[in-house]
Amino acid sequence: MKETVNIIQGLIEEKLAGESGYFLVEVKIKPTNNVKVFLDGDNGISIEKCVQFNRALYKKLEDMALFPNGDFSLEVSSPGLDEPLKLHRQYRKNIGRQVELTLQDGSKAEGRLLEVGEDGIIIEETKGKNKKKEIVNHTFLFENIKTTKIQVVF
Repeated sequence: MKETVNIIQGLIEEKLAGESGYFLVEVKIKPTNNVKVFLDGDNGISIEKCVQFNRALYKKLEDMALFPNGDFSLEVSSPGLDEPLKLHRQYRKNIGRQVELTLQDGSKAEGRLLEVGEDGIIIEETKGKNKKKEIVNHTFLFENIKTTKIQVVF
């Protein structure tokens, strides 16, 4: 399965070579041969763009016969808000948004993503309200972060 994932990643990277604003986040293959490709863009990715990538990739997968009897399904989409950030490029794209971190020790932290460096991030936490409002910046190394999820604020 890992080999198939690597082949599919190679095909996608090839297709993305001429599309510098887009990038591959992850490829997952379920035991039912359901191939899920998560793409993103520095300015998001449209449904139309996902459809383009899906059609091009589907044809290549059929031609390569990676799956017995052509028995596979393919989904190409953006990761969505329920998927944690995985790539440095995703962190940069989401500067200014509310995030929730789960750290390796199981503790959590929430705040606004302020900065993204090579080895970590800075989030701004707002404590209290009105006159008791206090803003505290926290620095976290990537190696200490288990997951980072975007928080939807209404």
